[in-house]
Amino acid sequence: MMLKGKVAVVTGASKGIGAATVERFLREGAKVVGANRDAKKGEETISELVEKTGGEAIFRPCDVQNTKEIISVLNAAVERFGGLDILVNNAAWQMNKTILETTDDQFDQIMAINVRSVFVASREAAKIMIAKKTAGSIVSISSNFAIVGSPGYTAYHGTKGAISAFTRAAGIALMPYGIRVNAICSGTIETPGLYDGARDTGDVEKAMASFKAMQPLKRFGQPHEIANAAAFLASDEASFVYGSNLVVDGGYTVL
Repeated sequence: MMLKGKVAVVTGASKGIGAATVERFLREGAKVVGANRDAKKGEETISELVEKTGGEAIFRPCDVQNTKEIISVLNAAVERFGGLDILVNNAAWQMNKTILETTDDQFDQIMAINVRSVFVASREAAKIMIAKKTAGSIVSISSNFAIVGSPGYTAYHGTKGAISAFTRAAGIALMPYGIRVNAICSGTIETPGLYDGARDTGDVEKAMASFKAMQPLKRFGQPHEIANAAAFLASDEASFVYGSNLVVDGGYTVL
């Protein structure tokens, strides 16, 4: 159990990569606070994962666009489990629109959800870790879209590039406190968010087929494959990893 005795907060915890990460962390012995905007779905998911794994976890509702709600979730980890060792910034909006289709309001919202939330949560988690002298770990879910381009997902590309750049800077800035900040540049993962992006094109079936055709492995990644990487980066086994963007994309960016 490489996370035994650790306390983690995972955002976007009700489905996809977030839910898979909560499950993996519980199996590795961590106590988890799962956060999500959809309270009903979040409560159901966390309850199911606790029953499935026998671990300890609670759910707290959180709109990551709201600083007060982010702080409340982080404080819940301290109040319920006595501390905060790990933050996983996973909540995101996977909007599939070209630059010409994206409105100002949509751009502002995706930046708030995907980027500002990572900055705020990381800052506030670091404050808690520093006050408690905790050598913690912050893991953000970036994307291989931080590395390569595509005709759609324009604003989404921008947000993931920002997360990867932020990770490099925060990794150095928080190094003196023993806080490791890293990101995962995930590939095309079969999640509800992927289907949302396909739906934005107006033809889900055609879009999903085109997404799959671009994969070197001719399959999508699965949420647990990203959760595996998150568990490593969150653990003491990654003690020499600071400011890294770990690419987990089935070879997509090496072609």
